[in-house]
Amino acid sequence: MTALSSDSAISLRLSEEQQAAPQAETSIDVDNGDGMSDAGYETDSIGTASSSLASSVRDYVFENGRRYHRFHEGSYNFPNDDSEQDREDLAHALIASFCHRLHFAPIGANPQNILDMGTGTGMWAIDIGYQYSSANVLGVDLSPIQPVWVSPNVRFMVDDVESPWLHPRNHFDYIHSRHIVMAIRDWPRLMRRALEHLKPGGWIETQEIHHRPYCHDQSMPLGHPVVQYWDLVSEGLASLGVNSDAILLLADMMRDAGFINVTTRIFHVPIGRWPKNKGLKMVGLSWRAILLDGAQPITLGPLTRGLKWSREQVETRLVEVRKGYMDEWVHSCMLLYVIYGQKSGG
Repeated sequence: MTALSSDSAISLRLSEEQQAAPQAETSIDVDNGDGMSDAGYETDSIGTASSSLASSVRDYVFENGRRYHRFHEGSYNFPNDDSEQDREDLAHALIASFCHRLHFAPIGANPQNILDMGTGTGMWAIDIGYQYSSANVLGVDLSPIQPVWVSPNVRFMVDDVESPWLHPRNHFDYIHSRHIVMAIRDWPRLMRRALEHLKPGGWIETQEIHHRPYCHDQSMPLGHPVVQYWDLVSEGLASLGVNSDAILLLADMMRDAGFINVTTRIFHVPIGRWPKNKGLKMVGLSWRAILLDGAQPITLGPLTRGLKWSREQVETRLVEVRKGYMDEWVHSCMLLYVIYGQKSGG
């Protein structure tokens, strides 16, 4: 067999990467073995994929060996410590690269005021501020974990988006959120509040992973440890007043609140290296590493606070969960829902 020239190999690789996102919106082909032993994919393991960020000097709550926010204590059931911040940054980089964009809503070339709800480490807000130099970008979060030195058009504020907003009505051109579905208790109220504070013609957009493993070929049985794990997380959050499956209802909630031109796009985010497409294979490896790093921080709050488990019970259960994520015969993914809608007028 004639070897590919370097130019041909690069062209082939770029072609596969370009096909990754469109394929993820339809169906993902399974790699039947030819690409499963590629040396470039062998470094994935159960070990951590995170490194530490600089520690915060702010006041926090410590529980079960993890650090949590102090402001409106208990509103958010996941830690905000250094390793979790790094995991958030990895997830942001993965989703932005996977989607090839920071947003899908058609917000125009010169938005003036942008709000990022639940900004976390602030990476999306920083990136969108760089992309739109015309905009004043505000990132709001319960934790003061964002960088101090940022572009002049980006700032952060410690606040709870489920509390009354301080800004005037008809203020924002674009309101964004990502990865907050497991934190919000009253989505209809939040949607109504967002509508009030958007300018006529402004847009809201949510980008949320539905944290339930999905298999197009039924290769993951209902009794699989990873399925049971997410059932427990959902049950724990429900007992704390959070519906982790609310993503399935957000489009209708937008319409009920009064938004128009509501659009939903769904992307399949693979878990592991089973996709045939090399771009999606790399996405799958990265997403699995993020989920493995998140196995404990995702579980501790919902199970110890919500279901009254001990930390030891959680750690024991996680042994099988981590092994389950490495099952190569399972062709699982999670669905990324991108939902955006517009305020009438403008």
